[in-house]
Amino acid sequence: MRNSITKILRAYLVIVVLLLPVTAAMAGNSHEILAADILTGVVPLTGLAVAYFSDDTEGQKQWLRNTGVNQVLTSALRLGFNETSLGERPNGNKYGFPSGHVAFVMSGAAFLGERYGWKWGAPAYMATAYVAYVRVDQDKHHWRDVIAAGALGYGVALLTVTPEHATHLAPVIGPDFLGLRWQRSF
Repeated sequence: MRNSITKILRAYLVIVVLLLPVTAAMAGNSHEILAADILTGVVPLTGLAVAYFSDDTEGQKQWLRNTGVNQVLTSALRLGFNETSLGERPNGNKYGFPSGHVAFVMSGAAFLGERYGWKWGAPAYMATAYVAYVRVDQDKHHWRDVIAAGALGYGVALLTVTPEHATHLAPVIGPDFLGLRWQRSF
């Protein structure tokens, strides 16, 4: 597993290095768009890096599951809403609802917040808010697009990510007994 995660990290690094000049060219003179585009990749990759460098194998699996489910749902929704009025962006382009940038950055922020707590989550959520603001301010999306994407990213994380040191209390019902089971992961 560790070898495959190393390959994934290397692939992401290569993609980021190759796309930085393209992102800079697309952004033109807008430093806000460039910063938001960089944060869109950095926040989710930070979640994977934290899981990898802390030897959290379960966290790596949850990051992959969270990111994969989030991207599939976002892409499906964008395709589904593209031919409706929700699919049109303020600048006239297509595929506006929900925002892919915000969904991706929120998946990373929610992973960090849910898995590793507020110390990692708070800065990641602030970065997500900044990306959402820039996408609306630069007429790339409506507020509804970024709010829906944020809710989608957060909801997927709630379903796919558990805290690193989780405590579970579950009822145990048997033929001759009734009780509770308490489990804590360390």
